[in-house]
Amino acid sequence: MIQRFIELGEGYSDLYELLDIAERAAGRISQFVALHSASGTSCAVILHPTETGSFQPIYVCREGIPNPYQKENERFRLFQQAAASAGKPLIELEVKPSSQFAEKTLYYQYLIGILRLNHYLRPL
Repeated sequence: MIQRFIELGEGYSDLYELLDIAERAAGRISQFVALHSASGTSCAVILHPTETGSFQPIYVCREGIPNPYQKENERFRLFQQAAASAGKPLIELEVKPSSQFAEKTLYYQYLIGILRLNHYLRPL
C-alpha cells in the first residue's frame, strides 16, 4: 500500500479546497486530523485506500492555520464543522514543525510514522 501526503498549500485559501475534497469524497473519508506545532496547525483529511492500486491519499494544508489553542480562528472552526458534518471525530496531535526537517519528504515520513504508531493509518 502506498500512503502519501498530498499538500494543497499552507492553509490559506487552499483550506477551502480541502473542505471541498472532504465533502465530495465523503464516502471515502477515514479520518480528519489536526496536527498542531509551534509553527501552526496542519489540517489533513485521510481517505480510505483505493481498491485498485492500494493508494491512500492524505490531503493536507501545512502549518498555515494558527494554533486554535493560542489564537481562535474561523478556518479551524470550518475544519471542525466539516468533521462533525461527516460524522467523524477530529483527531488532534502535537507534532514537530516542518522547519525542523531538512526536506518536506522527511517531515511527511515522520508524520506517517506517528499516524501509523497511533493506528490512524494502516501498517504496510
